[in-house]
Order: sequence, then structure tokens, then C-alpha cells
Amino acid sequence: MLEKMSFNSNLINWFDKNKRELPWRKSNDPYKIWLSEIILQQTQVKQGLPYYNKFLENYPTVYELARSNEDEVLKNWQGLGYYSRARNLHSTAKYIVRELNGVFPKKHIDLIKLKGVGDYTASAIASICFDESVAVLDGNVFRVLSRYFGIEIPVNSTQGIKHFKNLAKSLLPKKRIGDYNQAVMEFGALQCKPKSPNCRICPINVNCVAFTTKNTENLPIKIKRSKIKDRYFNFLVFLTKKSETVIEKRNTKGIWQQLYQFPLVETEFSVSKKKLMSHKKDLQKYNLINPEIELINKNEIVHKLSHQKLHIKFWKLTQKVKHDNTIYWNDLKKYPVPSPIAEFIRSYKP
Repeated sequence: MLEKMSFNSNLINWFDKNKRELPWRKSNDPYKIWLSEIILQQTQVKQGLPYYNKFLENYPTVYELARSNEDEVLKNWQGLGYYSRARNLHSTAKYIVRELNGVFPKKHIDLIKLKGVGDYTASAIASICFDESVAVLDGNVFRVLSRYFGIEIPVNSTQGIKHFKNLAKSLLPKKRIGDYNQAVMEFGALQCKPKSPNCRICPINVNCVAFTTKNTENLPIKIKRSKIKDRYFNFLVFLTKKSETVIEKRNTKGIWQQLYQFPLVETEFSVSKKKLMSHKKDLQKYNLINPEIELINKNEIVHKLSHQKLHIKFWKLTQKVKHDNTIYWNDLKKYPVPSPIAEFIRSYKP
């Protein structure tokens, strides 16, 4: 018991002296905390901070976010990836305004029912905003606890999640619960880093099992996930004499859902122009019969996702277009598009 009290009190003391000055830490407004936590899922603070500021500028309260349209929200999210977060953000904002009169739930049990809010996010909001005695568990917390207590159960296993959840709950202090939860996350982000942590100046290294047994680099233990899948995307970039092009919306589930893209022909492997032309069924959807096609990017673009590696080619087609989704090239910037397409549009001069 004394060791656990020492653990949380030491981390809170460390947090008071070393915490980063972040804008969402100046408030206990659940809207701001919720927004920051959704943005920081799968995203580092350095990358997420400009998006947090942009969203607050465009949507200062949940009411403005709820009134916006999905394309606008996705456009503001562009570049952050994991776009389901943005769709859930927008959907939850509308639900809170319409069903809860703009008031966020105060209890973990109710927060976790919100779309896009899992156990971690619900715990963060409940403890930081309402001082509820619930523990957070994210990658940083798993790492700190597994090293300090020398736990070799895989953190992404059913047994591991249950074990760490119970341990994290037992470590909660009686006061300053929100600060403690932020402290253990911040400690993992700044001090107990994944690679090459500076254990010699760690304020809790005396009782850290991983440090005393020289096992820091091997913890936490994770079960290896499934193999990365390779996919081959061929985007058809129409360019007419009137500077028109064609885009379409990805309505199917999966990556980039609800974002816009150039017409896509997906192949089983990287293809030449001749091989691409053989995909007649795909090309005929766009009234393409023996079209003039030219490869724009000589070197294939490789875009890595969590479980997929995309091999991307852009193909130029200069011909008259009859299509419902024809737009002017200069209007492309108005639409939310995936990062590799956004980069292509920025760099390509038709």
C-alpha cells in the first residue's frame, strides 16, 4: 500500500514541475477535453496541437460543431488520418446538442456510450472534468506500469488489459484524480519513453523493477498483429482543355470513408500502362475506350497505414469528360481528400 501511495504521489509531484503547458490543461470544460482526447487518439501532441487550435477557432462550442456539415469537418481534419474519429466527433456533437441539450454526461458509464468514446477517453473526461475515480489506460500508461511493476503479461491481450485495468484502478489517489491520470500519461510521454528512456534521472527508478533488472527495453510486451497488407491504387486524373477533372466520394467502409478521390482502379500488383488498359470493366465506368493515358509519378508513392501499405500511381487522361462529378481543377482544394492525394494536388501543376 505504501509503495502504491508513493508511486502516485511521486508522479503528481513530478507532473507539477514538468508538465507541458497545453491549451486544454487550462480548462476543465468537457467539450475541450473531449476534443483534445479524440484528436490525440493515434496522434502525437506536436501534430495534434494545430488541429486542436483550428477546431476551437472554427467550432468554439459543441453547438458550432453540431451545426457544421460533415465535409467541412473532414476538410478541417485532413492530414490527421484515422478519419472515423472526425466522423464520430461530428456525430457525437449532433447527438449532445439534439438529445442532451448541449450538456456532456458527467459519469464514465454515460460518457462511454457516446460514439467514438471508448473506455480510455471516457475515463479521461470523467476524471479530469468531474474528478470521478476512474483510471486511464493508454499506451503511455501501459508502458509505465509494465516497467515499474515488471509485468510481462502482453498489454494487448485480454488477460493483460484486465490485469492492467485492475492495477491502474488500485493506484488511484483519493484526491487530484484528474491530475494523477494526466501525470502518469505525461510521464510515459516525456520520461518513460518507448525507446532509450533516461532511467538514471528517473524520480521513481529506485522501485522500478525493469530498471533494477535491466529489462526496460523489453517491456511492455505486445502480441504481434497480423501481417501488413499491400494494396495497389491507380488514380485516374482527368484533365480537359477547360481545366476540368473528376472526383468521387468513397462511400464504402474502410480507409478514407466519406473522403473524395480521383477515380480509382485498384489492382493486385503494380501495373504498367498496358496492364492498366486491360482493366476494361473499371475503365468503362468512366466511358473510357482506348484512352490516352500517361503515368504522372515515375516513382510509385508508398503510403503506410497501420495494417496496410498503399502503392499509389497517378495516371493523366487528357480527354473530354462526361461525368456527374466533373469539377474545375482549382476547386479541388475545397474538398476533403486523403493525405497522399492532398500532397499530389499541392505539388502537381497541370
